[in-house]
Amino acid sequence: MTMRFAVSLGASSLVAALPAQAQDLPSNPFDAFQFHVFPGLEVVPVDPVEELPVRLVLPDYVAPPPFIAAPAPRLPDTVRTMIQAAVKTKDSAVVGAVVKAALATQPYDKDEIRAIHQVFLDANAQEIADKANAERERIRRAALLELWTGKVELGAFRATGNTSNFGYTGAVKLDRKGLNWQHTVQLNADYQKDRGVVSREQYGASYQPRYTLNDGLFTYGRMQYEKDRIQGFLDRYSLSGGLGYRVLKRDNVTLSMEVGPALRRTRYVTVPKETTWSALTSIDFDWQMSPTIKLTQDASSYVETGNSTFTSATGLEAGMAKGLKARMSYSIEHETSPPDGSLRTDTISRFSLVYGF
Repeated sequence: MTMRFAVSLGASSLVAALPAQAQDLPSNPFDAFQFHVFPGLEVVPVDPVEELPVRLVLPDYVAPPPFIAAPAPRLPDTVRTMIQAAVKTKDSAVVGAVVKAALATQPYDKDEIRAIHQVFLDANAQEIADKANAERERIRRAALLELWTGKVELGAFRATGNTSNFGYTGAVKLDRKGLNWQHTVQLNADYQKDRGVVSREQYGASYQPRYTLNDGLFTYGRMQYEKDRIQGFLDRYSLSGGLGYRVLKRDNVTLSMEVGPALRRTRYVTVPKETTWSALTSIDFDWQMSPTIKLTQDASSYVETGNSTFTSATGLEAGMAKGLKARMSYSIEHETSPPDGSLRTDTISRFSLVYGF
C-alpha cells in the first residue's frame, strides 16, 4: 500500500510516495525544513505549480448604508416633572435652582431645559408687567380720599430739660402715594399735668407734598405748625420748599435728603413776634433690619442769623402682631437762642404702641 501527497516548500513542490512497509530512512537535505520523512520515502521533484494572481471583483460603486430615522434626545420625564413643579411655584429663585441642577445632570438635554426656563421667564415678566400696568391704572383712577395709609401712635414719655416729668404722647401720620405725587400729613401732641398745673404742652402739625421729577430727584413743599409754651413760644409757623434727593432706595434701606429756604413766623410768650428767613435741611432714614425690626432716623435744621433750631428723632420699632408694633424713640430739640428763662436743649424718651392701617 502506497500513500502519495504533495508538500509545498514555497519555491517548488514535491510528490512523495510512501510504501506501507517503510523502514529506517537516512537523513536527507530536507531536514533543514524540519520535514521528517518516513522510511523508504522517495522524494520526486516536480515542476512548480503556476500561481495565479488573486482577483477581487467589486461592483461599480459601494451602496450607501440604509438610513434609519432616530428620534432626537428627549428630556427624561422625571426631570421634566421636577422643572414643571418648580414653575408652578412662580418663584424665580426656586426655578433657577432646579434648572441649574437639571443642566448639571442632563447636559445633553440643555437646549430643551433652557427652552422651558425661557418660557417661564417670559411668562413671569409678562405677568409682572401686567400687574404693574393694572396698579398704575388703579392709582391714576383713584379719588382724592383713596390710597391713604396711616398709623396711630399712643404711649408715654419722659422729659428732661425745661421740665422733668412723665406724660402722655400721641401721634397720627397719614400718607398718600400717587404716580408722581406724595402727600404726608402728621399730627403729634405731648401733654402732662401735675397737681393741676400743666407742666408740658407741646403740639405740632405738618403737611408736606412731594413731586417726583425722576427716579431720585423730587421737589417738595412743607407747611408746619408748632406750639410749646414751656420752650418759650406760643406758636410758630414755617413755610418752606426746595429740592430733595433719594440717596438710597433699596428693598430694606431708604435715605432721602431735602434742602431749601424757609420762612418762619414765631410768637413768643414774653417777647414780640418775629418773622425770619432760614435755610432748611432734613434727612429721612429708614432701615428694615429684619421682617419685624425697623430703625428710623429723622433730623432737620432751621439755620438763621437769630434763633436756629435743630431736631433729631431716633426710633426703633418691633412688630408684635399684624398691624401692631411697639416703638421706642429718643428725641432732641435744640434752640441756639431761646427766650429768657428757657433751656436750649430738650430731650424726650417715648415708649408707645403703633397701629398701622
